[in-house]
Amino acid sequence: MKTNSLKLSDPDTVSDELLPEYRFDYSKARPNRFAPRASSPQNMVVLDPDVAAVFTTQEAVNAVLRALIQTMPQATLREAS
Repeated sequence: MKTNSLKLSDPDTVSDELLPEYRFDYSKARPNRFAPRASSPQNMVVLDPDVAAVFTTQEAVNAVLRALIQTMPQATLREAS
């Protein structure tokens, strides 16, 4: 049976420097374009492209969802809360 042993380095010789592939170039960073919208308390949902092509505004999506809620039995609405 072959055993693999973990080689531990001497703590005095281990470098705290990151490897080059882990260094992040902050000069190329961009601000998060979604951050201003996410700061207010709201739920975000990502629509599939075909759905987003039909419902182009949040008002359109909300109107259809509210109409759908009206068709649901009341027991289903209580279970979801």
